[in-house]
Amino acid sequence: MLPTLKIGDFILVNKWEYGFRLPVLGTKVIPMNDPQRGDVVVFKYPKQPTINYIKRVVGLPGDRIKYFNKVLYVNDKPQSQKVLAQLPPGKPVRALIEEQLGPVTHEMYRDLTPPRIAAEWVVPEGHYFMVGDNRDNSNDSRYWGFVSDELLVGKAFAVWMHWNTFFSIPDFGDARMIK
Repeated sequence: MLPTLKIGDFILVNKWEYGFRLPVLGTKVIPMNDPQRGDVVVFKYPKQPTINYIKRVVGLPGDRIKYFNKVLYVNDKPQSQKVLAQLPPGKPVRALIEEQLGPVTHEMYRDLTPPRIAAEWVVPEGHYFMVGDNRDNSNDSRYWGFVSDELLVGKAFAVWMHWNTFFSIPDFGDARMIK
């Protein structure tokens, strides 16, 4: 999820944002909100539900998602991208991009290499399409499919601490809201 999240970030997750679930079982007993395009969501990895993953919601139930030439299309509309920088400046290998997903504007990385994937999907009812912000280096729905509503854990909304290495001192100075 670079550049939105850094390795070593500790995040706060609202586990009730998408409904109240029974502890351990995870069964939703009180529905609340539905995930919105652009939300950063923690969910159980569909191929191995004991592992929690975090990605950005791109596709909602019924959406047609297309990924072509490193641009996301939602219901045949390309999602706006603006190049902010090429990194590193002297000999760039990636671009820092500002992307608009519905009402959410966020930053993402896009490698300057040729595209590796071009495909189209239709999101089934009760499922979501998740994509990482480090677009060319993300194991996400483009490779393993959709995330069922039953696998949602909650909405990530803030970074409260960054711990660079085990032997370093945790840093509370980089606390921020997640966009």
